[in-house]
Amino acid sequence: MEKWKTIDSKYIIQRPWATLRVDKLEMPNGNIKDEYYVLEYPTWVNMVAITEDNQVIFVKQYRHGASQIMVELPAGVVEENEDPEIAARRELLEETGYAFDDISYVCELYANPATSGNLTYTYLLTGGRKVQEQELDPSEDIDVVLMDLEDAKLFLFDNKIGQALHTSALFYTLKKLGKL
Repeated sequence: MEKWKTIDSKYIIQRPWATLRVDKLEMPNGNIKDEYYVLEYPTWVNMVAITEDNQVIFVKQYRHGASQIMVELPAGVVEENEDPEIAARRELLEETGYAFDDISYVCELYANPATSGNLTYTYLLTGGRKVQEQELDPSEDIDVVLMDLEDAKLFLFDNKIGQALHTSALFYTLKKLGKL
């Protein structure tokens, strides 16, 4: 198996949250794909965060693409040249007001590698305690939701988390914790 060769690439739109390019590609068998569309997104982090009293932190927010209010894991963008572990701690503090003693890597996943190349890292953070109020961006409206680990597991198994990367992150974390 060989990678496809990029013959040409051009951007159709480049915005902070919507970047689309079209590539002309040559496949190993010689076939040419004249238009292959790729969405570019930044690297993300998802956090499974457990407080010092064993509560899993979720966030509740409106998601316009799905036109629904959803309960999800805390998550956010890794800034350019930022270590994903640092981004996880920063995003949790901003979105929830919680700081954590311990952090460990769980996994990294692609949302849809057929059409986008960004990675999403998942971290498990434990020993969290509330140290400040939320520091939300002007475009964020987030409620913090706490659940004990068993309720969080049932929430997952009852298909109540609509964000696919968050369900994967929670499954991998439960496996890491020996809770599946």
